[in-house]
Amino acid sequence: MSCLSCKDYRVRPVVIYYYLEDDSMCIVEPAVKNSGLPQGKRLKRQRLPKNERGDHYQWKDLNVGMDLEVYGVKYRITDCDAFTSEFMASEGIVLNDPEPMPEDPYIKRRHVVQPSYTTPSAFDETYNFLSMDGKVLRFYALWDDIDSLYGDTRPVIIHYYLVDDTVEIREIHERNSGRDPFPVVMRRLRVPKKLKSGTFPSCSMEVSKNDVDEYYSPRDFQLGQTVTLLSRRFLLYGCDGFTKEYYHLYWFVLLMIALVVRMFLLMRHCSRCPNPQEIPPYNRFGSLEDSLQNCLSLVPQPPKVNVLKMLENDHKVLRYSARLVSPYPEDESRRFILSYFLSNDMISIFEKPTRNSGVIGGKFLEKTRVPKPGSTVENPEFYSPADLALGTTIEVFSHCFVLTDADLYVLEYLESISGQIPSHTLDSLRQKLGAEMAGNQPADQTGNHQICPFFP
Repeated sequence: MSCLSCKDYRVRPVVIYYYLEDDSMCIVEPAVKNSGLPQGKRLKRQRLPKNERGDHYQWKDLNVGMDLEVYGVKYRITDCDAFTSEFMASEGIVLNDPEPMPEDPYIKRRHVVQPSYTTPSAFDETYNFLSMDGKVLRFYALWDDIDSLYGDTRPVIIHYYLVDDTVEIREIHERNSGRDPFPVVMRRLRVPKKLKSGTFPSCSMEVSKNDVDEYYSPRDFQLGQTVTLLSRRFLLYGCDGFTKEYYHLYWFVLLMIALVVRMFLLMRHCSRCPNPQEIPPYNRFGSLEDSLQNCLSLVPQPPKVNVLKMLENDHKVLRYSARLVSPYPEDESRRFILSYFLSNDMISIFEKPTRNSGVIGGKFLEKTRVPKPGSTVENPEFYSPADLALGTTIEVFSHCFVLTDADLYVLEYLESISGQIPSHTLDSLRQKLGAEMAGNQPADQTGNHQICPFFP
């Protein structure tokens, strides 16, 4: 079945369903891909009027090859299914011969390829964008700006974008060069190579495409040559790997000579040899590490610490008794407690208050790392537990102390790491502390000495 329209000349196949139970009918248009028409159910199930007198269509009124008019639309019945054919034959109705379904001229025209008469362009911008997008030639160059006031030779990077033949120049910012970090020397644009003959007031007008005969292309960039971009001279001395492969592939007729630029030629004007950094002597204010940070950066950073060592040796302190070495006789009775903190290798000194000595006891030295005599600021050497042997004289910021005694925990700790401690340090502690332990420990019934636990 089909719907024919002489004005639009479109053939729209439809299917007519007739329900014998209540003499109702339904018309459905099958969906055709890319038809451009809304398709589906054209007429919902209902009894269709046959004429103006109120009669309705019956199954006896339908036959193949007839026109069925429904609400002003004519439908041509071209064929039926097997069940309809058998039913009509059983009722004594002879069906006409089926008719072929006419072909829709619109659908037929869509399957025919229309001839194209488009003249191909010499330069395909779409192909150039799809093939060259993201591909950039990178050249390393020297900007020769010596002729200007306070001029210099600066290293720059020239980017050539193959997708639209634009050029961008970026300056390489060097540390402590005295220049602001403004990297873009020339923004991305097409650089004219040759202008048309005639007067051109370049100081008051911009260059348009009509005024340019030729723009810069990859052929104009060769290593070892000087290229002038917007009245500025650039010496090309190197490029990246992609640029070398591109020139060997597309511009193999050009000779890409690798220009070897020595360090003295490259940095002849752009940077002078900096003077070696001189660290001033230690002024005794603060710790040595904190004072050194003021010489390394404008905004001092806290010195790095060994966090694992701090966690393992937290609250572990080695305590020694010491006396001051002084030419004054009133200092002979002064006694001190030297504490060595294993978590950060710092030393603090506390003076015991002595009655009627005339000296107020208390904190003598705040916690700090004490350098050995003769150590430099660049490579300082600090005191460690291996240097603290009994009877040894240590110098703490121009004050000399002699270690006279130590806690029992000092001997126990140093014996646990005896492989890192010199033998004379351990022997001095054993001679002093071993005798005290043997004389002070009570003996049990078996005759063995009992050692009381020591808490640091």
